[in-house]
Amino acid sequence: MEIERKFLVQNLPNLNNYPHKDIVQGYISFNPEIRIRKANDKCYLTVKSEGTISREENEIEINLTIFSSLLKIVKGRIIYKTRYFIPLADSLNAELDVYHEDLDGLFTVEVEFLNMQDAQNFLPPNWFFEEITEDKKYKNKNLAANDDINSLLAQKVKTLHT
Repeated sequence: MEIERKFLVQNLPNLNNYPHKDIVQGYISFNPEIRIRKANDKCYLTVKSEGTISREENEIEINLTIFSSLLKIVKGRIIYKTRYFIPLADSLNAELDVYHEDLDGLFTVEVEFLNMQDAQNFLPPNWFFEEITEDKKYKNKNLAANDDINSLLAQKVKTLHT
């Protein structure tokens, strides 16, 4: 079970000192949600249940050959992003995604929690902006699936950065 909250980011922190991974991901299916992901040199197949703040997630590591084969049959767009790992207070970590290519200019951050109480009590740092945990258009599967969302996102991103 993963429990996480997600936010837009208006102003990026200095990212020079944080570890990161370059991610390529696509969706074999949107419903049920079946995703493939390459993060640096590791590849994964993930199945996720429906939900927003809390949902089931099952992931297995796959090899590059399987990833490359499955990449040929993804639906929608392939998502390219760099994920930065930023430590927060209370032993929490922020996973900041800086999107590239079609989604360039979109920055989101997620924080994963051990339980719902911790998630509800979380006070985001000042560089977090609008919470989008419940806004399904910002789910990666929807970013990959829907061209109409891109025009909405482009307007939102333009507003954030002006």
